[in-house]
Amino acid sequence: MEILFDTANLADIEALTPIYPVSGVTTNPTIIKAAGRIDFYNHFRRIREIIGADRTLHVQVLAQDTPGILADAEKLLTKIDSSVYVKIPTTEAGIHAMRILKGQGVNVTATGIYSKTQGLLAVASGADYIAPYFNRMESLDIDTGATIKSLATFIRRHGVSCKIMAASFKNVAQVSAAFEAGASAVTLAPDLLRRALGASEIMHAVDDFARDWHDTFGTDGLPD
Repeated sequence: MEILFDTANLADIEALTPIYPVSGVTTNPTIIKAAGRIDFYNHFRRIREIIGADRTLHVQVLAQDTPGILADAEKLLTKIDSSVYVKIPTTEAGIHAMRILKGQGVNVTATGIYSKTQGLLAVASGADYIAPYFNRMESLDIDTGATIKSLATFIRRHGVSCKIMAASFKNVAQVSAAFEAGASAVTLAPDLLRRALGASEIMHAVDDFARDWHDTFGTDGLPD
């Protein structure tokens, strides 16, 4: 099971990576927009410094044609580092680029997946991760759980190493559903995790424990 932060916010990554069991960071142009007009390559080199070499870093291309995707991939790999997972939308041009890049040994994450067909083609093209958009699919009345389950069955049956990294969540219930359906990883905004752990019911229970201890022992901490 892998949990990745879906953010380019350096402060959040630096503060929260030591706290949460995260295995990497993913971004896309929309996420980067929230971070502002950053010094792009330096920004991602800093993210790598924070998360270290053992975690994965997924950065998306902008080009929409195969030659452009390959050129973007080369920029990411040379100007950030060679371990970057190149995020490529699962279009016809994207599939073509994935096959070429995997032939060169490049790490690839297939993104923008809304259907089993897209997922199967990305898996067959050698993608290391495939990223179905959980909430966006549900909004289109697509059975996201069934789609993930079908893709997980295909991956297991054919013995390939591709991982399903579900994305696009609006609540933690969807995250749990993605794992239950067969996702190996999820990528989500840090705020979603923080809200889950900061729920009023949880804090109420913690406050009750502290009050009960104080009522019994008259102190706020364990004895020395």
